[in-house]
Amino acid sequence: MTFRHVAIIGLGLQGGSIGLAVREFLPGVVTTGHDISPEYRVRAAERGLVGKVCETAVEAVRGADLVIFCVPPGVMGEAAAAVRDAMPADALVSDVGSSKQAIAKALGEALPDHLVIPAHPVAGTENSGPDAGFAHLFRNRWCIVTPPEQTDLLRLSALVEFWEALGANVEIMTPEHHDLVLAVTSHLPHLIAYTIVGTASDLEDVTQGEVIKYSAGGFRDFTRIAASDPTMWRDVFLSNKEAVLTMLQRFTEDLTALQRAIRVGDGDTLFEHFARTRAIRRSIIEEGQDDSRPDFGRADHEGGQG
Repeated sequence: MTFRHVAIIGLGLQGGSIGLAVREFLPGVVTTGHDISPEYRVRAAERGLVGKVCETAVEAVRGADLVIFCVPPGVMGEAAAAVRDAMPADALVSDVGSSKQAIAKALGEALPDHLVIPAHPVAGTENSGPDAGFAHLFRNRWCIVTPPEQTDLLRLSALVEFWEALGANVEIMTPEHHDLVLAVTSHLPHLIAYTIVGTASDLEDVTQGEVIKYSAGGFRDFTRIAASDPTMWRDVFLSNKEAVLTMLQRFTEDLTALQRAIRVGDGDTLFEHFARTRAIRRSIIEEGQDDSRPDFGRADHEGGQG
């Protein structure tokens, strides 16, 4: 089974990149798309993010056999319900959201008669909007697919092959396991970054502007993460709050242990912890999920992983 017509609802970084990747790697597939923002629609048409930018989501999904929702988690159900009656009965529904249990529930309730197979391409940059997308965003990145317990294996295979064609490596997980893993690898780091950058902003008066003026590499990396789309991340934390709170509690306990080590001068504990985390960084590079060159090779790459 292959898809002939892909409809993309939401033409920002993820949706735009999917459209461009389909154009480059699956040139025979028809693409239509819609974004709620008139400005985004104009720019999406100028960039050719999809074959046809439609004025309504209803128009975009007509005749599609794969519909991908690339909208913030908080409006996923609303966006799906708006096109329910216009979608072909056999259209496969998917998404790109970062929290799978809540999104699967929202899409399932909005589209009870359609097969919904959620997905999450673990790829992105701190940029958003139709100008942020590029065709190679998913190359050598992971796309996690979280099918329901009872699903059509043929159509699941078609979705896996679709993401592989766009350059992604695909992993199958349960929604529950996905949310726990991503709480550690993505959601908690973003929460920490937002907190650190916010604290630095509060200290600007105290330091007379020197926090920003003398930003070292570590702080700059936190500001890159903290520049991510605030609407999307607000929805991510609210939709995956149980897993995030669990991991935040564990992080708080570990941070308290490091505070104590610094207070009592326990250098061995600090060194052991830093050595262990350094090894994790090397493992990420060995997996091909980041670049070991100076400044992470950013001078040579268009985007990173989010």
